[in-house]
Amino acid sequence: MRKICISTMALLVFSFAGISCNPTPKSKPAGAIPEKFSLEDLQLRTFRYFWDLADTTSGLIPDRYPTESFSSIAATGFGLSAYLIGVEQKYITRQEAALRVLKTLRFLYKLPQGPDKTGVGGYKGLFYHFLDMHTGLRFKDVELSTIDTGLLMAGILSCMQFFDGVADEEQEIRDLADKLYRRVDWQWALNGKDILSMGWHPESGFIDSYWYGYNEAMVLIIMAIGSPTFPVPATCWDAWTSRYNWADWQGFEHVNFGPLFGHQYSHMYIDFRGIQDGFMRSKGIDYFENSRRATFAQQAYCAANPGKFNDYSSTIWGLTACDGPGYLKSTWQGREFVFDGYSARGTAKGYQVDDGTLAPTAAGGSLPFAPEICIPALEGMYNKYGASLYQEYGFKDAFNPSFASGKGNEHGWFDIDYLGIDQGPIVIMIGNSKTGLIWNLMKRNQYIVSGLEKAGFTGGWMKVGDR
Repeated sequence: MRKICISTMALLVFSFAGISCNPTPKSKPAGAIPEKFSLEDLQLRTFRYFWDLADTTSGLIPDRYPTESFSSIAATGFGLSAYLIGVEQKYITRQEAALRVLKTLRFLYKLPQGPDKTGVGGYKGLFYHFLDMHTGLRFKDVELSTIDTGLLMAGILSCMQFFDGVADEEQEIRDLADKLYRRVDWQWALNGKDILSMGWHPESGFIDSYWYGYNEAMVLIIMAIGSPTFPVPATCWDAWTSRYNWADWQGFEHVNFGPLFGHQYSHMYIDFRGIQDGFMRSKGIDYFENSRRATFAQQAYCAANPGKFNDYSSTIWGLTACDGPGYLKSTWQGREFVFDGYSARGTAKGYQVDDGTLAPTAAGGSLPFAPEICIPALEGMYNKYGASLYQEYGFKDAFNPSFASGKGNEHGWFDIDYLGIDQGPIVIMIGNSKTGLIWNLMKRNQYIVSGLEKAGFTGGWMKVGDR
């Protein structure tokens, strides 16, 4: 199970109108993996994680599979966006996607909200990090999560833009999406500070960690600033940028953040190409270029392989938050070493968390930034490890070629699970690299555009008439 904790990175058969909400995609991948790697097969298999595994009553997405788990609200947001890509790629019909989305939004909207410790799914419009897959109620004592609510809302807003038709179900999707977003009380989540708290517990109050940048929360801050009902001050963006770590790492100057998910999540929803805030204007780049540099810096680190781990190279790389072999001490290269479980692996100036565990989502989620190194990485992992790493729903979450302790790990450790929050960047970023679907939808969303404008972003597609 993933560690349920908060750090400075905050890691942490229904039918309607006679149509099934769990149809089989038109191009179901074969059981055996193809002889050659293709982005098309990867996109379809990863899409199927969300389509096949959503709860048939709630529509919620499991945190992981096949290990039985609770639902991740961030993964549920990613799933909502994945359905839109499924329509675009003709895996499912528009009506099939609309019915699945509508079921999910109805369920989320009707979940009880309140300050109680149990019997609720959220409070003040925010949702708990993990929910019971079937009831939608708070899982154990997890936090009310601002970032995970933000990622859920990003998925909801993408659906609000996509379903723009006159059919009753599409109108209801837009209405519910708008209500869900508008009821989130971002002002309350400030807790009197100049930036959002990472979360809240009914047992103890607000978590004493706040969303100072740079990390995965750009889209969260933008949505909070752009809210028409509970907006946070635009000065929150200044607070966000005030603690950036701009530094040279592996020959690439950029705002540093170790795990690659921090350079990916917000970019799944906002096309930062050509638009700049005050900080990026002062550096002469945009956030898309910043993520590109971070991706190249990580490839360079893994190719240099200072830890001398097995298989690291210019085509076998990828450090991000992911599963791991599991909190075990061992001897590696003549020194005592801890192979971690779920951990925020990454590399940056002043941050190196590396135990030989790699995650395909690191390259898959960075595909639009640097296809020239990300596609060879995905292909390299596919060719080298085959069915040990790539199966029914695409790439398993993580692997460690250096970990050879225990039965079945003679040739390295390979995760048994897929993780929803790592599947999402793969399918969505392949989609953005092909057609820009989610980016283009969000360019037309009034709340995202308002938040960007108030935060001081200008240029590029934000010019009047370019959206």
